[in-house]
Amino acid sequence: MGVYILKRFLSMIITLWVITTVTFFLMHAVPGSPFDRDGTKMSEAVLHNLNALYHLDEPIHIQYFSYLTSLVQFDLGPSIFYSPQTVNTMIERAFPVSAQLGFVAIFISIICGIGLGVVAALRHNKAIDYFAMFFAVLGLAVPNFVMATVLIKYVAVEWQLLPPATWGTWKHIILPALALSFGPTAIIARLTRSNMLEVLTQDYIETARAKGLSPFVIVVKHALRNALLPVITLIGALVANVLTGSFVIEKIFAIPGMGKYFVDSINNRDYTVIMGTTVFYSMLLIFMMFVVDVLYGIVDPRIKLHKKEG
Repeated sequence: MGVYILKRFLSMIITLWVITTVTFFLMHAVPGSPFDRDGTKMSEAVLHNLNALYHLDEPIHIQYFSYLTSLVQFDLGPSIFYSPQTVNTMIERAFPVSAQLGFVAIFISIICGIGLGVVAALRHNKAIDYFAMFFAVLGLAVPNFVMATVLIKYVAVEWQLLPPATWGTWKHIILPALALSFGPTAIIARLTRSNMLEVLTQDYIETARAKGLSPFVIVVKHALRNALLPVITLIGALVANVLTGSFVIEKIFAIPGMGKYFVDSINNRDYTVIMGTTVFYSMLLIFMMFVVDVLYGIVDPRIKLHKKEG
C-alpha cells in the first residue's frame, strides 16, 4: 500500500509539472500585454517600469524557472490587475465560497443521482425508470448555464421564491447549487442504474434471495456496494469538475468565488491569477483522483495495490 501511494504521489507531481509548464508557455504565447487593456496607451517608460516590476522583461526561460521556484514555496505571486493583492490572498478569500457552493452541488448530485438510479433499476421498464432516463438525457444535453437562466427566470423572477443572485444566506446557495448539480445528477443516476441492473442479475444476489434476506438488505448490503464502485471513480472527477465548472455559474449569479477572479483575469490578461487558479484547480483535480484511486482499492478487495508475486 505504501509503495502504491508513493508511486501515485510521484505521478501527481509529474502531472502537475506538465500542466504548469504547458499553461505557462501557452499563456505567454497569447498576443497582448496585461498593461494594454481598454484601449489605454501607456508611455514607453511606464510600460518598461511595469514590465520590470513584474519581471516580464526577463527572458521566458528565466521567468519560467522563477515561477517554478516560487510555486515550490507555495507562492503564487502578486496579482497584476488587483494589485497590491497576492494570488494566495485572493484564493484564500474566494475558494471557501466556491467550495461551499461546489460541495452543496455535489451532495445534491450524489444523493439524488444514486437514489434515482437505484429506484430506476428496481422499477426497470416502469414509469420511474423512463423518467430517470429522460432526466439523464436532459441533464447531459442541457448546459448548466442554460439551467441557471431557466431557474433565475422562473424560480427567482416569476415565482419570487428565492433570490436571483449575490451571496450571503443559505437561500443564495440553492439556485446555483441546483444549476451545478443538474448534469452530475443525471450522470450518476444513469451509471448507478446500469450498474444496479447488472449486479441484480448476479448469482450471489439470487443466493441472497433464496436465503430469505429482506429486499432492503439485498439492495443495500449486497447489490449497492458493488454497483457503486464505478460511481466512486466518477465522483472524484465530478467533484473537481463541479468546482471548476462553477466559473460560469458564479459569474451568472454574481457569486464572489474563484470564478469571478478567473474570468476577469482572462479578460485582463492577469498572468499570475490565470496561472495561480489553473495550478490550484489542477492540484485539486489531481488530488481528488489520487483519493479515488486509494478508496477504490480499499472498497474493492479484488483490486491489488501491489505487484503479484511469482
